[in-house]
Amino acid sequence: MPRAPFLSSRGWAALIVCASAALASSGAWAQATRTWVSGVGDDANPCSRTAPCKTFAGAIARTAANGEINVLDPAGVGGVTITKSMQVDGTGVLAGVLVSGTAGITINAGVSDTVVLRDLDIVGNGTGTFGVRIFQAGKVVLDNVRIQGFTQAAVKVETSATSVSVLVQRSQLLGNVVPAQGEPERAAISVQSTTAQVYLSNTTVFGNDKAFNAVAGGKITSFNNNRVMGNTQDSAPTDTVYER
Repeated sequence: MPRAPFLSSRGWAALIVCASAALASSGAWAQATRTWVSGVGDDANPCSRTAPCKTFAGAIARTAANGEINVLDPAGVGGVTITKSMQVDGTGVLAGVLVSGTAGITINAGVSDTVVLRDLDIVGNGTGTFGVRIFQAGKVVLDNVRIQGFTQAAVKVETSATSVSVLVQRSQLLGNVVPAQGEPERAAISVQSTTAQVYLSNTTVFGNDKAFNAVAGGKITSFNNNRVMGNTQDSAPTDTVYER
């Protein structure tokens, strides 16, 4: 009976490398349409419901475009940069994004991408720069999001966000903005793109240095169900829509 060929040590090494690469590409790092984070999770996990990640930054790499990140329990989930269509949902729990000296959530996605942030507490602790900073996207929705303690803006749309539409609804923008000489764009809602549009509905804007700032061409449209009060400087949206 012929004997099976014997693999040399070099052959065994090559076989092990190939097998490891196959396992990594097919299993451990596969992206899912729904991922999970938890206060007791670990970013080395696959971000499944039974083996959740700890932070949004850990989960985003394991979440496919058009997918969703959910929060399992009350937790501090960290800041994150979002680069694709995605929903980040903290419904039913206290999902906290606490940062210092930086932005809470940065969005730099494609021009046709939609990003939804729902039921999040984004806190700058008095030194964070921006609550939500948008460089590019197609549509951004902030639904029941609380943003407080940021020095430059709660929500800022940068000049590069040439085609974005932003909806802020059922939200609270509280105690943001430290005024700085020569920086009039600092405001709770700051629109620096000449073609961007922000819509504000059923939202409280309270205790900020300034509520609104928009460059010429940029739009902040406020429905008449908002509560804008207790802000230090006078400011106004570019448009007000009265519901019938």
